[in-house]
Amino acid sequence: MSRPRFVLAIGLAVIAGPVRGQDADPAPSVPDKPFVESLPRDIAGVPGTWDLSRDASTRRCVMTLSGESGPAGRRLSFPAGCRRALPILGGVAGWLFADGNIRLVDKDVRPVLQFTRRADARSLVAQGTGDESFSLVPLQIVAMAPPTDAVPTSPGAGSAAPDARISPVARTEPVPAGDAPRPGVYALDRYREQDVCRIELTEAAAPAPVRILDQCRDGGLAVFDPVSWRFDKGRLTLNARRGHVVTLVPTGDGRWRRDPEIGTTFVLRRVDAPAP
Repeated sequence: MSRPRFVLAIGLAVIAGPVRGQDADPAPSVPDKPFVESLPRDIAGVPGTWDLSRDASTRRCVMTLSGESGPAGRRLSFPAGCRRALPILGGVAGWLFADGNIRLVDKDVRPVLQFTRRADARSLVAQGTGDESFSLVPLQIVAMAPPTDAVPTSPGAGSAAPDARISPVARTEPVPAGDAPRPGVYALDRYREQDVCRIELTEAAAPAPVRILDQCRDGGLAVFDPVSWRFDKGRLTLNARRGHVVTLVPTGDGRWRRDPEIGTTFVLRRVDAPAP
């Protein structure tokens, strides 16, 4: 099977609604992992934004799965352009959570794409027509929100400093200085698309602030909303405002790729100056 890839776009509304008994379906157990689990274990954790992509291609769409009931399961929304990028969405009218997994359904609540968990429990996969397969990757969903006691409760919490919501991770072993990413400007590359966005890794004590530069064309990075970064044990970690993370490993020549490789290609490449 080809590997899925990670990325994005942002959306408006379409329809969907409730089906009897869907909330009662149990979620399967997930094996213990050294990273934060990002897939929901029950229907309550599903609402939020998801990246749908056709494997081995650049075709993708970011959709919002709502917790509200509609005529065909639960409501969902995505930009009109998604139907051109992924024609299979032309028949999708809602979503269900059944047998511990997500199903995209048509107006008659018949399955269009039936997703199951991959072994790494970080993404979902569904078989389309012929040999097509599709990946569904969580971006910002209820299941990925940090525990309430990890978020400041003061009146000014919404405007807290970038590192206020990130729990420090202690370094347990030294890392050669030459392996560490240098603070500065990095271009974000996707599959065949190059330099779709630029971010600045600022120089400060970890977790150091991250700044998205102007003219960023990558909606997915805006949805992820990185606010800080750290380097520990050979890995570069981008921390999102809501607490979830993207981890990258070096590939040489100032490049860092997402690990594990899920969703559309995510590579940070060191550049000398901000985009004009």
